[in-house]
Amino acid sequence: MKFTPTDIAGVDLITLEKHSDDRGFFARSFCKKELTDNGHDFAIDQANLSFNHHAGTLRGMHYQAAPVGDPKIVRCISGSIFDVVIDLRTDSPTYCQWVGVELSATNRNSLIIPAGCAHGFLTLKPDTEVLYLMGAPFVPDLASGVRWNDPAFGIKWPQKPAIINDRDANYLDYEPTK
Repeated sequence: MKFTPTDIAGVDLITLEKHSDDRGFFARSFCKKELTDNGHDFAIDQANLSFNHHAGTLRGMHYQAAPVGDPKIVRCISGSIFDVVIDLRTDSPTYCQWVGVELSATNRNSLIIPAGCAHGFLTLKPDTEVLYLMGAPFVPDLASGVRWNDPAFGIKWPQKPAIINDRDANYLDYEPTK
């Protein structure tokens, strides 16, 4: 596993180190020791799948409030997504900044996202499936989010969403604390 820092503190792009031969390749996609060696204290508490029928489906921008944040590792296992992380940690040097990367079944990359960051994605292909390895259990009463097009963040999406649920479309404007 290779860890490449993004522009958001604590959010790394994880690429596979493939061992190839005439059969194909083998690669480690999760290793607690490698995560720890790269500054990520992460244990899997839950695994989730998100299947999306249509290209242009937007899910997000979600986070789980303290005291049970929701760190995660996100990988697209079928299709392709534009994956976005917003830093909502008020003590972070990258507070209110965002990063977006393409995750796909073809590139096999993943993102590790710390607690305190909002996460969401826009599907780029139909029949897209996303795997979440969660570092904390889901607590419905702590579930929250920010709007995908909130001017406080200025996210540059590759296209306008075709499908978005009412909750995600109607979060109130975010008011930064700094």
